[in-house]
Amino acid sequence: MLENKEDEWQRLEEARERFIHELSKNIYLYGISESVGRLYGTVLFAESPMTLDQMSQELKMSKTSMSTGIRALLEANMVERVWQKGVRKDLYETENDWYKSFSTVFVKRWRTSVDNNLKAVYKLRSTLAELSGTEDETLQKTIETDTAKLDHAQRYYEWLQEVIALFESEEIFKIIPKK
Repeated sequence: MLENKEDEWQRLEEARERFIHELSKNIYLYGISESVGRLYGTVLFAESPMTLDQMSQELKMSKTSMSTGIRALLEANMVERVWQKGVRKDLYETENDWYKSFSTVFVKRWRTSVDNNLKAVYKLRSTLAELSGTEDETLQKTIETDTAKLDHAQRYYEWLQEVIALFESEEIFKIIPKK
């Protein structure tokens, strides 16, 4: 049985809402809050680029919240500012290249973590080198054990640097092509 047009549109909106709900629940993986995830979903399904005022009206949230949310989405390369002739306000639409968004967030998060962890490895390695040669046999064995653990950790973090470089250079897409 065919539904009337109003019912069909209602079903579409409900389906979109379910999708946006799931998207916003899981968007924390990008370092983005659930409310900003709802903003992203709203912009994603908008018929045309949106102003902050339109977003605010659609989500019934303050324009300040929309501005903060859009800034987070811009930093993650999930939205982009667009221009339309005759429109003086900033307009935003979602970035079509979701791979770019993922890469931006992945690189930013992992680069910082890996760099900090490698600095910690080097610092501990320096302390172990200063203590090396001690006459305390137990301490010397502990230093040797710790050095072996650091060797393992350093190899892992250097491997992660190579993975990050694959994303930065976009070489990853030669290994695993975009779909």
